[in-house]
Parts: sequence; structure tokens; C-alpha cells
Amino acid sequence: MIKKHRTKYGINILLIVFLQVILLSYFSYSQTPSLVKYVQPFSGTSASTTLASQHIEDKTERLANTIPAVAPPFAMTQWTPQTQLTETKCLAPYYYNNRKIYGFRATHWISGSCTQDYGSFTIMPTSGRLKTRWNEVADNYSHQNEVARPDYYSIILPKHQLKTEITATLRSGVMRITALKTDSVYILISPNSDQHKGFIKIDQKKGEISGYNPVHRIYQGWGQPTGFSGYFFIQIKRTFTVSGTYTEGAVSNQPSIGNKKDIGVFAGFKLQKGEELVIYSGTSFTGIAAAKANLQKEINSAGFEAVRKNTKAVWEKSLAQVKINDSNEKKKRIFYTALYHAQQHPRLFNDVDGTYPRFAGNYQTEQLNKGSYYDDFSMWDIYRAQLPLVELLHPRLANSFVNSLILKGSQGGWLPIFPCWNSYTAAMIGDHSTAFIASAYQKGIRDYDVKEAYRLMRQNAFEMPDSADYLNGKGRRGINSYLKYGYIPMEDSIPHAFHKKEQVSRTLEYAYDDYALATIAKDLGKVNDYNLLAKRSLNYQNIFDNKVGMVRGKYSDGNWYKPYLPDHREPYITEGTPRQYTFYVPHDMPGLISLMGGKKSLENELDSIFLKKEYWHGNEPGHQIPFLYNYTSNPWKTQKQVSRILDEEYDEGAGGLSGNDDAGQMSAWYVFASLGFYPVDPVSGMYQITSPSFNQMIISFDTGKKLNIKTVRSTQNAIYISKIMLNGKILRKNEITHQQLVSGGLLTFYLREKPTLSK
Repeated sequence: MIKKHRTKYGINILLIVFLQVILLSYFSYSQTPSLVKYVQPFSGTSASTTLASQHIEDKTERLANTIPAVAPPFAMTQWTPQTQLTETKCLAPYYYNNRKIYGFRATHWISGSCTQDYGSFTIMPTSGRLKTRWNEVADNYSHQNEVARPDYYSIILPKHQLKTEITATLRSGVMRITALKTDSVYILISPNSDQHKGFIKIDQKKGEISGYNPVHRIYQGWGQPTGFSGYFFIQIKRTFTVSGTYTEGAVSNQPSIGNKKDIGVFAGFKLQKGEELVIYSGTSFTGIAAAKANLQKEINSAGFEAVRKNTKAVWEKSLAQVKINDSNEKKKRIFYTALYHAQQHPRLFNDVDGTYPRFAGNYQTEQLNKGSYYDDFSMWDIYRAQLPLVELLHPRLANSFVNSLILKGSQGGWLPIFPCWNSYTAAMIGDHSTAFIASAYQKGIRDYDVKEAYRLMRQNAFEMPDSADYLNGKGRRGINSYLKYGYIPMEDSIPHAFHKKEQVSRTLEYAYDDYALATIAKDLGKVNDYNLLAKRSLNYQNIFDNKVGMVRGKYSDGNWYKPYLPDHREPYITEGTPRQYTFYVPHDMPGLISLMGGKKSLENELDSIFLKKEYWHGNEPGHQIPFLYNYTSNPWKTQKQVSRILDEEYDEGAGGLSGNDDAGQMSAWYVFASLGFYPVDPVSGMYQITSPSFNQMIISFDTGKKLNIKTVRSTQNAIYISKIMLNGKILRKNEITHQQLVSGGLLTFYLREKPTLSK
């Protein structure tokens, strides 16, 4: 036991040392250069070149599908160069290896997804004679003349001899076109509707263009209107010499056009070499007037450089919440790129005055009293790490996310499972809006209607919607079977879902969601609900076959599905194998350990999945697997596997992500793992510890408190933990609580080159 020695002033010497560390860190980091420069927006825009991706046979799984997005964090609209013409599912607007640029898109693409863009429009600057067919105006380009930052994008279009620069605010964008030679310059603007819908008009006298692109659903109600559009208002502060409309290459002097194929407007100018043309664009999901108001409020008369400076400052502040002191510049580029990708979604949906489209509301609008309204929750992915990262760094924003989900449920009648396009979908499995709300609630994020939140979550957990609502994507898929049997049997093929069958995976994830809701029921004194839900949280046991030691498809009569192929894609598993999904019991590891036959059996099974190379980092339910060694007698294996995954699954450059980034989930995993802890069970508020990647990191919380994470290595290659100290006290377990983290202080990891083996 350390005795407390005091100076004559009565100040604890240990406290002095601690304060010195903090002060030295402060002065060191006060000189930190720009962090935006570390971000690589092209990362994930081409097929993966990481070491881990090379054994993946399905080439589509090697596309991260990110874009070089220009916008502040969690913006309504991102701006990106466009190398694809359509809003087609699973085709991102930009791919690094495509040779032509077809303009610059105001996009609502869900970063790293396999969904589709919506409500977008494209601006294309051209020179010479007026041409309006995309294959005629598209320009070859060179990456040598391309610059991408979170706050800025620029490219030289060689054929047109035009330099294009873009910056953006939350809802608006600014484009600056510079003529590299004296010539006629035309600006083409098109709403990007694959459905041949939409409208656009041009007012030559006012220098204004406006229009909209109706949004259509995918998954449930595929192709049907969502009940809102992507609206835009554009101001060009320079007199047009000519203007008109076009469709399929045919030009007209009419001022407006709608509901035809390949529609758009053009505005013509005569520019001298070196002259600039500045285009201001506002966007909205409620109307053209709102798009104009958003533009006026966010930008007004500000110039291009002023807008860029402000957006850069926003990103600098956001990225600086985690400051790194380390000589490994490559790893810093990967880290800050991951932090950038983890702050793209959910998407801001309300206008500057608080108006937003009613959820599934058929062109009705609502008004916020406070906060902001968000959508595009890729919930099967992001509840695991991306949303917990927001809870850690931006709790007020997380509160707005929760409130947005509650508003959706109140307006649509049911808490949505996977809310995208401001609509109900049954795109994936689980009921993880419940898991996220419970996670936020247990971290003290509660500035919303808790009673209404509980009512909606409970309804999903206990009730079946009527047939019309169920077909529309409301409610848990297969809930009646789940309630009747305590699992979803093989006979229930879940026909009314995008992912059909997958009964075992659904059972496992519903068990976790039941546990999540049980934690709130207990806190609210709902004793009966708590008892029922706590019991249901153990339903994972009903599809665990003790004979094979893994989960397995099961019929309603109790017989197991045959044959049993643990390392094959099976119809009852979502995007993985039975072996991979067996480890998805994040809320009851002691129970899973017992089923497996003890800690050593768990360790053996974990060893097996890595030795067989069956661990698939691109499969979200496996993201917790490397951290499960912390529940065995050899937690050093977590440190080994996490370090390997960080090195093999992530890299820099356009191919730096191993697979779909899934709205930032893959990137958030990297951020957490690099920091040295990961939320295996986000609802619990507990993080499993691993060895950090950097020598020193300081996390700044919105309370003003800071956590200084320091790594002391015995050698340069040391990755194994020998001791962890939190504010001068030894951590006895390989886990740390949310409250311990946000309380701040000094967290020191002592690493050695060889692990401490269990006896």
C-alpha cells in the first residue's frame, strides 16, 4: 500500500505528479497541427487492397462503398464528385478507379452501404459548345489534379479547362468554377431520378434554379413514393447569357421541365481566363422555399473561402476530441479517416427553422421544439460501435438521435427497426432501435419522453402489427413464432422481409434486444415486464445444440436442422456461418460459457475460429469476437487478435477498407480498438479492454473533462498488457466502465513484448 506523503502545504505529491502530466499534455497538444490533413476521404472508394481482403472470393464484399464526402459531421447533404450516373442500389456515386467525372452531386448516399442514393441532384460545368448528353460532357480526369478533404474538394477538368472547387455547410454547398482559358462556359443541373420523375426550373433574370427529386422506397414497398422529396435552390451571382432546359439531349428555351428522362437546365456564360463563377446551393426535404431559407441562414453572402474556413474549423474541433501523440503518421491517417467516416450518419433531416418531413408522412411536415431530427439509421450495423462512439463523444447528439427515433415511432405507430429514407423498412434483422435507446438511457442520456420510448419499445417486443402494417415493414419479423416457441423455428421462413429466413440469427438478436429493454423495465419499476424480458433474453439457449457446441437451426418439434455445416453459409444465419454467430451473446457471456462447458472451452472455440480463418471482420455480429478472450484465462489473446486485425483489415489509400463500411460501423470499430477498449455490450456501459495503438491519446468530453491515455512499452514491439493504472490505481479486470472513462484522468497501459500465460 502506498503511503500518502504531503508537502508542508498539505498537497499530495501523487496529485502534483498527476497534474504535471496533464499540464504537459495540454501544452504539448496546444501546438497540435491540423488534423483535417490526416483524413483520406478517398479511403474505401475502390476495391480493398488490405491484407485481410485478399482471401475474400465475393468481389462485391471488397467494396467499402464510401465517398469523398464534403460536408460537416452528420450533415443533411454531402457533396461528392460523381463517376456514376444513377441512384441505383449498391452503386456509390464515386469510385476511385473510374476514369470519367459526370459532375458533382449533392448526395444522400448512405456512406459505406449497399443501399441507394435518393433526392440528389448534379451540377456539371462544361465549356465550348452546348452539349447536354452525359456521355458527351463527361470528362476524363487525373488524380494528380484532385484534392479531397472533409471541408473541400477540387479537380481540374482537362477537356473543359475548368477548375472546380466545392465546400459545404450542413444543408448547403458552394461551388467555385475557375476558367483556365477564355471560353463559353455552361452549367448543367439535373435532378437524378432513375424513375424519370422530378422537376426543375430556371429563372434567368434572378439567376436562380430550383427543383426537386421525389424519393422512392426500397425493401418494403420497393419503388413506391416515400412521401417526401429532395429539394434544392441554387443561386448563381452572375448574369446568364443564355438558359433553357433539356431532356435526353434535346434542348428547349422553356424555363421548366418535369417528369421526363434525363431532364435538366443549363445556364451559359462567357468567361475570361482566370475568371470565377460561384454557385450557391441550398437543400431541404420539405420544400424549395425551405432550401432557399437554409441557404440564406447558413451561408447568406459569405464567400467560398469563408465557408470553407468555418467547415474546416468544425472538423478540426470534432477530430480534436481525440488527440494523438505518436510518431506513426500512417496509423494517424488511418485513425482520423476512420473518425471522419464514423461521423457521416445518421443524417440531419430538419431545416434551420426546425421543420422536417413527418416520418412515413406522405408530404406532411412537423416542427421541432428543440434539438434536431435525424434519419438514415443503418441500425443492424451502427448500434454496435458507431452509435456508442457518438454516445461517448457527443452525448447531446446521441440524445437527438434517440428523440428522432421516438418521434418516428409516435408518428408512424411503431418504433422502426431500420429507418432509412424517412420510412419503415425491414431491411435487416433484429430490433436494435431498442438496443440503442437502452444503451443511451443507461449512460444517462435521457432528455426525451422516456415513457413514450418505453411504450414503443414494449409494443415491438410484445405485439404483432396488423397485416397491412406488418407488410409495410412495422414490427419485429417473426414475432409470433418467437413468442410462441422462444425461438423462431425453421418452418417460419419470414416471407415478408428483405432478409428471409435467418431464424437463428433473428432469435439471437431478439434475445439481446429483450435484455436491452429489460434493463429499462427494471429501472422504471416495470417488474412483470422485467421478469418476462429477462427470461426471454435467455432464448439464445433454445437454439444452442449441446451436441455440436454451437447454435443451429431448429424445427418447432425440437428437431435440429440437418445437415449441420458449421462453417458454411446456412439459410438460418445472417451473412455468416453458425460458428461465427454462436458467439453473439454479448449480454450473457457467463451463460454462453456455461453452455460451452467452461472458460477453457470458450477459449478453444475462439482459437478455432481464428485458426480456421473463419473470423470475418466484415460480418458485424462478429465484431465482438476478438474481445471475448477477456472472458477467458488468457486475455492476452484479445490483444494479439485485435492488434492483428487493426493491421490487416485497415490501411491507407483508396483500398484501405476491407469491406462495406456500413454507415461508419467498421470505422468506429477501428477507433475504439485503437483507443484500447470496445463496447461488446453497449447497453451495459462496460468496455472490454485491449492494448492501445498509440503512445498517447487525449479524449476531450463535452463536460470539459479529459481522459489521458498513455502507453508505456517495454520494447517497440510490445503489445501485451502487464498492468493498467487508472488515476494511480491498478485496474484488476480487463474492462472499464463508461463512467470511469467520462470522469477523465490518466489511464496508463504498461505493455510488454511477451504475454502473461495462464497456468
